[in-house]
Amino acid sequence: MYSLQYHLVWCTKYRKKVLKDGIDAECKEMLYDFVEEYKFQILAMEAMPDHIHLLVDCRPQFYISDMIKIMKGNIARQMFLAHPELKKELWGGHLWNPSYC
Repeated sequence: MYSLQYHLVWCTKYRKKVLKDGIDAECKEMLYDFVEEYKFQILAMEAMPDHIHLLVDCRPQFYISDMIKIMKGNIARQMFLAHPELKKELWGGHLWNPSYC
C-alpha cells in the first residue's frame, strides 16, 4: 500500500499570462486525459494565467521528473498546434519555463 502525493507547480515561459480565455480549460482537460493514460490521480488542480498547480497521487514506479517532462511536453505541443498565436507571445517556441517545484 502506498500514497505518494506531490504538489507540483510550473510556470509559463517569461511568466507570460497566456493561460486565459479558455486556454486554461483546455490545458486542464489535456492534463485529465494524460492522467487517464498514465494511471495516476489529480487530487486538485488550478490553472492561473501564468502557472499551474497540481496535487497528484501516483504509484512509486513513476519518476516525478519524467512525469513532468512528459506532461509539459505534450501540453505544449498540443497547445501550439491548437493555438499558433501563442508562439508570437512566447519567443523561441517554448510554452513552459524549464523548471518546476
